Amino acid sequence: MTGQVEQQQSRALVVESNGLNVIADADRKGRPAQLFWPWFGANVSVLGLSYGAFALGFGISFWQAVIAGLIGVVFSFLLCGLIALAGKRGSAPTMVLSRAAFGVRGNKLPSLVSWLLTVGWETVLTILATLATATVFERLGWGGGTLTKVIALVVVGALTVACGVLGFDLIMRAQTVITVVTGVLTVVYIVLVADRIHWSTVSALPSGSAQAMIGALVFLMTGFGLGWVNAAADYSRYLPRRASSRGVVGWTTFGGSVAPVVLLIFGLLLAGSSEELSKAISADPIGALAAALPTWFLVPFVIVAVLGLVGGAVLDIYSSGLALLSLGLPVPRYVAAFIDGVVMIGGTIYVVFYGGEFLAQFQGFLITLGVPIAAWCGIMLADIAARRRDYAEDDLYDSRGRYGDVRALPVITMVVATGIGWGLVTNTLASWLQWQGYLLGAFGLGGKGGAWAYANLGVLAALVIGFGAQWFGGRTSVRRQETA
Repeated sequence: MTGQVEQQQSRALVVESNGLNVIADADRKGRPAQLFWPWFGANVSVLGLSYGAFALGFGISFWQAVIAGLIGVVFSFLLCGLIALAGKRGSAPTMVLSRAAFGVRGNKLPSLVSWLLTVGWETVLTILATLATATVFERLGWGGGTLTKVIALVVVGALTVACGVLGFDLIMRAQTVITVVTGVLTVVYIVLVADRIHWSTVSALPSGSAQAMIGALVFLMTGFGLGWVNAAADYSRYLPRRASSRGVVGWTTFGGSVAPVVLLIFGLLLAGSSEELSKAISADPIGALAAALPTWFLVPFVIVAVLGLVGGAVLDIYSSGLALLSLGLPVPRYVAAFIDGVVMIGGTIYVVFYGGEFLAQFQGFLITLGVPIAAWCGIMLADIAARRRDYAEDDLYDSRGRYGDVRALPVITMVVATGIGWGLVTNTLASWLQWQGYLLGAFGLGGKGGAWAYANLGVLAALVIGFGAQWFGGRTSVRRQETA
């Protein structure tokens, strides 16, 4: 037993050689239940508490926000679970399996969007971890200036890049540790600040409109599971083909959603109890949560905050490296992950030390990418549902094979669905994205100042259009592929 553990530990410290290739039968291992660890570890961040303030910012009541959160979070991670099925059936990264729908070269469009989204969010998480450390250290009187930020960036960057470069085995082990440590410390945090909750104040929050509730639901859906769908098969691809499909869907959904649901509800109670705290969270999502803590718990709070954010960044950097390879970069996987790490650290340096006002603009851009990802997700779900056989592995890498070079229907659908989706959303974070929402008036939804302006219907529209077009227009081509 000791020898087996030592072997697993040594394997975790070896650079993973797998990249875009199909995982060999001999290397497929594990059970669906093991998917719980990476998904829980990536989503147990205390940032989930801040989403309570974000949801109430739509002008809805506590119970409306709870309903919106339950539906938005669980449904969005269910989408991840369904796409994770492709990983088990094809044993290749998500953006390689997507070639079956888009064609080998046609898939470069969703691969580019996927790379921008994952490398962007890993950068945001690193920025937040760096700033959170500085905020807490300043309160402790240890200095929150440039030196603190540099040290925090070095630690966070090193952890994230190391996991991304070394690959799957280290990520699975690291996420298990992050899950346990972060989970325990988060429970302690909840106990320490529970006395700040005033139910009479929370329950008195007035109800908002149906449009506001839908807006909160879509926002939470985009902020949680929908931001992971393009990476969902990257971890299930190591499972044996005989692994339970229900288990893959169930453990991915449960692992991803259980922590955000608990954190969101507690965050709603905290933010709903104090308008001052709610406003502070909007300005400093992590640092504001430390204000209510006793001094002795501030260091553990930094640990829980940083580890939670690193847990998400680790999955992002691994998948962003794979997306970069699927775009055609001719380097090994670990080099692609290292390149993404350099981009991540460069972006963090710029925002933290030179362009703090750029963070909100950048987050607005990433939220905007939720529309094309929703369109891709709909197309991919329909393609997976239509297939009755495992993927033809060799043809995923050959533009002359059964999946073709560029498949017009899904490519055009993604472009059209994105165009319609952007016309039905508005974005207050980024001033340079004010052009969005151009279809709200044409569709009789009251224009940019109307009641539907912030319902973010464009995300749902892109998802539905993508699924519908591929389901009704693409099933015949899937049948031809499977009989070729």
